[in-house]
Amino acid sequence: MLPMTKPLVSFRNAGKVYETGTVALAGLNLDVRAGEFLTLLGPSGCGKSTVLRLIAGLDEVTSGSLTRNFPFECASIGFVFQDPTLMPWASVFDNVFLPLRLRGLSRRDAAPQVEKALAFAGLSAFTSAYPRELSGGMRMRCSIARALVQRPLLLLMDEPFAALDEITRFKLNDDLLRLQCELGTTIVFVTHSVFESVFLSTRIAVMAARPGRVTADILIKEPSPRGMEFRTSPVYARYCAKASLALQAAMERAGDEA
Repeated sequence: MLPMTKPLVSFRNAGKVYETGTVALAGLNLDVRAGEFLTLLGPSGCGKSTVLRLIAGLDEVTSGSLTRNFPFECASIGFVFQDPTLMPWASVFDNVFLPLRLRGLSRRDAAPQVEKALAFAGLSAFTSAYPRELSGGMRMRCSIARALVQRPLLLLMDEPFAALDEITRFKLNDDLLRLQCELGTTIVFVTHSVFESVFLSTRIAVMAARPGRVTADILIKEPSPRGMEFRTSPVYARYCAKASLALQAAMERAGDEA
């Protein structure tokens, strides 16, 4: 966690309108604080992925402001997409090596960092394997290792586990919390799942669509990493109920304003 009082990222009355005229965001006020696990929870079309793209510099706000209070460079931010987007012709090692290769590091010099990222992701035994030889969960682990290999200050994750079966998803949720505790990386995570958001987060920003903006902010005041004991606890059920009600209210508000 960085020794700073300012948020890492701040949106103030931010809006995003695409060339087609689609209003993705309007009046967005959101802070991302150092060391937190912030989840953006909301229905399809509420601008969750747009928020990640704006933070990453892949797009720009059309109104309001976006402030990054850290040195903004490629190594500062890791991005994990819903699809692992691995190079099918490259080994696990070379897929994870890619960001360092693009920075000009040799394979030999980068090897310690790549091997450490693979160890964090539980893939040390699969360095020579190819994506076609991996399960869906292992391909996602490889994608996460590639995002972590530069030890980014901020990790952005856009529904990375949505296509996985429940058992694999639970295991990767557990592993992601362990990784965050070990690395201290700030994470902004997008999901449609109330249950996943409560399990992972220190804070949930609930978003409504038409236009996208934050309508509720829920703190999850439970220690991390978490496990099955938390998943089956009454306090987890209460947080899930609270998040579900906030999500329902956001969806109703969007419907009323459509």
